[in-house]
Amino acid sequence: MGLLIGLAGGTGSGKTLSAMRLAAGISGDKPFAVIDTEAGRAKHYADQFKFDHGDLMPPFNPAHYLDAIVAADKAGYPVIVIDSMSHEWAGDGGILDMQEAEFQRMGAREAVKMASWIKPKGEHKRMVARLLQVRAHLILCFRAEAKIEMIKVNGETKIVPKTTPTSLDGWVPICEKTLPFELTASFLLMADNPGHPKPIKLERQLREFFPADRPIDEEAGKRLAEWARGGTAPTTSHPSSQSAPEPASTKVLADFREAIEKLGFSEAKALAFAEWDQLDGHTRAELSSLFASLKAAATPERALL
Repeated sequence: MGLLIGLAGGTGSGKTLSAMRLAAGISGDKPFAVIDTEAGRAKHYADQFKFDHGDLMPPFNPAHYLDAIVAADKAGYPVIVIDSMSHEWAGDGGILDMQEAEFQRMGAREAVKMASWIKPKGEHKRMVARLLQVRAHLILCFRAEAKIEMIKVNGETKIVPKTTPTSLDGWVPICEKTLPFELTASFLLMADNPGHPKPIKLERQLREFFPADRPIDEEAGKRLAEWARGGTAPTTSHPSSQSAPEPASTKVLADFREAIEKLGFSEAKALAFAEWDQLDGHTRAELSSLFASLKAAATPERALL
């Protein structure tokens, strides 16, 4: 199984360029493939990178994506960039459109609303199961939206960045909600600092590959490729890069768990996010991972997520 890397961000955040640089580093001197749902915008980088381009046109259903990805994999490309994966959820003919069509077909009654998700969700699950068997490394670009939520803190209503197990700083990737859990690593990119990675999901041993003070580049791709092959990743680092921040301490996570015991999950989460802006990116990433693990576990907290 190859790497599954996710890059999420809004307009101007550097998703496409970052994906290209990462792919070039992973593929070395071989061309990579780009599956483009953005009306050929990836071609703007044709003079900078060695890749073969394919337009993916509507309908953007999971089966259509899968056909394109499998074809590129069978053609032997070492890396496949999909820009953008968000159309599979919210694009013309994507999962949301599929569900609406099923809902109307079944009579458009409230009683059939849940059942109308069975077919589109099933098709998505089949796509993901097949993606996990692809030999090529996959880089998935996602559009992201900034969202907020209202919470109660000590009886007072506050508006804070929305948190989900797969979001960061209130930015939520536009995709089927379980897809990010399958990713090897995922990052949020911001328009005010294009290409600079803010980890959403990132294993500890990979953190030094993505220093926060530099944009994602070919060197990160080379080191990822070596790590994926099971070798020792190169120890060279960028001349101007600083050492990666320390991960969140055990005490931070222990304090959060203690707060859950005393206050319940909802109140503890509200307190954590009241301090969210003061936490470094790695601490936020570790807390997000903790939220995800609590949601997945069969514990009393699950119902409160």
